[in-house]
Amino acid sequence: MSRMEKRFPTKINMRRGKVDMTHGSGGRAMAQLIEELFAKNFDNELLAQGNDQALFDAPKGRMVMSVDGHVVSPLFFPGGDIGSLSVHGTINDVAMSGAVPLYLSAGFILEEGYPLADLEKIVISMAKAAKDAGVPVVTGDTKVVERGKGDGVFITTTGIGVVPDGLDISGANVRAGDVILISGHIGDHGVAIMSSRENLAFETQITSDSAALHGLVADMVAAVPEIHALRDPTRGGLAATLNEIAYQAEVGMKLFEENIPLRGEVDAACEFLGLDPLYVANEGKLVAFCPAAQAEKLLSVMRAHPLGRDSAIIGEVLEDDMGFVTMETGFGGTRIVDWLAGEQLPRIC
Repeated sequence: MSRMEKRFPTKINMRRGKVDMTHGSGGRAMAQLIEELFAKNFDNELLAQGNDQALFDAPKGRMVMSVDGHVVSPLFFPGGDIGSLSVHGTINDVAMSGAVPLYLSAGFILEEGYPLADLEKIVISMAKAAKDAGVPVVTGDTKVVERGKGDGVFITTTGIGVVPDGLDISGANVRAGDVILISGHIGDHGVAIMSSRENLAFETQITSDSAALHGLVADMVAAVPEIHALRDPTRGGLAATLNEIAYQAEVGMKLFEENIPLRGEVDAACEFLGLDPLYVANEGKLVAFCPAAQAEKLLSVMRAHPLGRDSAIIGEVLEDDMGFVTMETGFGGTRIVDWLAGEQLPRIC
């Protein structure tokens, strides 16, 4: 008989069981859930320490830390689920500084009555995403709230990483004359979420672009360390990201609509749903800013990576203290790409 079998003679019924308040009480039921679900799937040396914290050696370089709460609805969607999304989202936030992501923590808020079978699917998906990315979940926490006071599962992940010496990537570094690049088609994630939420069927299934981008970033900074800024255009989409950086760097920007990669089916879905794809969320794309002299080299490196094969140069940075972002349309006109007013797509991450 194994040590776990001695401690918990009766296994949790993952197939038919549901989350109940004892799973967050700090007692035997909570310990068993942690052991049979979380520790089993996230298994690694640091997590196996069994403490309330993970103890590890600090690497050389500047440390980066990011935290992200995930409340996506629905929890499962074409191309992913809240588990894989929580891993990808936090890894990407860390990587946008040019850092090498090292470790993740995960906090789960579970609603009483949520099926354990679905929770297990989420945890398995999350563990696979972390393993595939090479960034383990090394510590975590679980809480349970009463039925009706949650929405199944909420996950908060924190990531830490290290920035190599000599690398300085920040939105504040963007300068007039920089070129703007994007790593692929926009709007895939937001439209996948909305079509799944509203049970909409299109001729071609639209899937989320959720992915961990640190491998792509590593190739980019190795080839072009002069990159000024990186950002993943999640909530608020490309438009919000560019406005954030324009404000941060006190510059203006000009986009070229015909250069922005957009799938025909996503464009059609946005038109049907009354959405502007510039404001639709992405979870596996990045925007890069670099000096014009390095743009073609950077574009070539991005296109050589599987997650950047549809990369494109989409605009340029201008002198403008007001921080306006404009776009030259396919009809030859110009439009202002302003901040999002209101909430176009709630709970997409």
